[in-house]
Amino acid sequence: MKLNQLSDNPGATKARKRVGRGPGSGTGKMGGRGIKGQKSRSGVSIGGYEGGQMPLYQRLPKRGFNSRNRKSFAIVNLGLLQKFIDEKKIDASAPITEEALLASGLIRRVLDGVRLLAKGEITSKVELSVTGASKGAIEAVEKAGGKVTVTTAAAAE
Repeated sequence: MKLNQLSDNPGATKARKRVGRGPGSGTGKMGGRGIKGQKSRSGVSIGGYEGGQMPLYQRLPKRGFNSRNRKSFAIVNLGLLQKFIDEKKIDASAPITEEALLASGLIRRVLDGVRLLAKGEITSKVELSVTGASKGAIEAVEKAGGKVTVTTAAAAE
């Protein structure tokens, strides 16, 4: 078997239909568009038109707003952090920074920083340094004997 001998199974591929290429093709003259009228011509904008009635997309209310300057944080939940500590992927005795979280694989990328949330429970005494943390997360870490340092890193700018 050589590379130049490779071919698809019979019937595996189908030739593209070439429209408007003469009467012998079967799709010549009108090119499958029927006879005359707006739909037979190019540049048809009939899809969103409702016969003069106010179109549906204009009748429905517009809501919401996405700020172009919003921050996007990598999220770390306490339960997942504890799981990584139990599996010895993160060293709880050393201060846990955003770089340590990235190296352990708990987060994929830092984005505008790391935000700590209170989902799950933490039992280890840890010293965390993150860009942001919820009040519940800070309380839970301090209850376990740890400490959370919230930094406004250069990444947050």
